Parts: sequence; structure tokens; C-alpha cells
Amino acid sequence: MGSASKQSNKSGGKQAGLDRRARIAELRAVEQRRDRRNKIIASVAAGVLVIGAIATGTWIVMDQNQKKQDRQAAANADIPGVKTFGDLPRNHVKEKVTYTMTPPVGGDHNAIWLDCMGHVYDKPVENERAVHSLEHGAVWVTYNGKATPDDIKLLSDKVTKTPYSLMSPYPDEQGTITLNAWSTQLVVDKADDPRVEQFFTKYVQGKQTQEPGASCTMGQM
Repeated sequence: MGSASKQSNKSGGKQAGLDRRARIAELRAVEQRRDRRNKIIASVAAGVLVIGAIATGTWIVMDQNQKKQDRQAAANADIPGVKTFGDLPRNHVKEKVTYTMTPPVGGDHNAIWLDCMGHVYDKPVENERAVHSLEHGAVWVTYNGKATPDDIKLLSDKVTKTPYSLMSPYPDEQGTITLNAWSTQLVVDKADDPRVEQFFTKYVQGKQTQEPGASCTMGQM
């Protein structure tokens, strides 16, 4: 009886050991399957991210290229109503200059320019200093008493966010609003005229600039 009981205990213990090893093996198999599944998911996710990054990078490059092409096209496009005045002198002088166009868009000028990094002046400025700013590639926006408050605000908002531009009242000009670049001028009746945006795009540091990259700061009023 005792011998049979010992054999039964041994047999039961052996079976329990086998069951435990089988359970461990099963758990390990489940864990391995889970690890493989997680690796596959991670690989797929990484692949999606890579593809997304490539697609985003490609889109950014294409978008930048398109914007560059648009800027180049705008720089080469004709703007209806623009007048040009040919080669103009560029001497620095101390005396007042009598200009042949109003407002002036070139000619002899003061040695010190006006600050023109989006500066909006609420009073008329010196012609001779403004012309020097045009030489540096700035666009000078002028207006007379026919410009409405809405016109002035719209133009001011445009100028303040545009480096190499300035704005000031010019009571003696004939046109309501005049856009001035070196040897270049456009008169418009309203600030929302689409040619205003075209003029800025084409002439702010445009091909007409006599001194590309010259400063528009450290000037004077």
C-alpha cells in the first residue's frame, strides 16, 4: 500500500511538472507571437511615418518651387499703368532738388536715406531722403487727401509687414495713391486695386534696385 502510494505521488508529481513546462512553453509562445506582432506593427508604423515624411518633404519642396516660380513670373509680368523714367542721376547732394516727377522716383538725393523697413510716416517726408530709400530697393507709398481712412489703413497694414517699404502723405500729388520705386511709378484710385499687390511683389528689392542689399535702417526722418 505504501509502495503504491509513493508511485502514485511520483507519477502525479511528474505529470504536474510536465503540465507546468507545457504551460510555460505555451506562455512563451504567446509572448513570442505578441512580440512578432508588435514588431510588425512598429515596422508598418515606421514605414508609414517614413512615407509620410517623404511625401511631406516632397510637398514642401514642390510648394517652395511653385512659390519661387510664381514670384519670378510676377517679377517679369507687366503691370498696367506703370510708368518708367529711364536712367536717372544718383549723386549725393546737400541742397534741395527740383524733381521732374511728383512724387520723385529717382535723381540726385541726400546722402542719408529714410528708414524704410515697413515705416509708416504720418507727416510728409523729405523728397531727397525718400529717393535715397528708393535707390536701396524700397517701395514708397504716398497718398493725398482723397484717400479714405480705409485706404490708409489697408496700405499701412501692407507697409508695416513689408521690409523695404515706407509710406507717407503727399498732399501735392495728383493721384489719390501713388506707388513709387526707383524710376518707376503707378497711380491708383483705391488701396484694394490688385495692382498694389503686384507692384509690391515686383518692385520691393526688384530688378530696378540700384544698390541691392543696401540698408533700410539707420536712416533719418
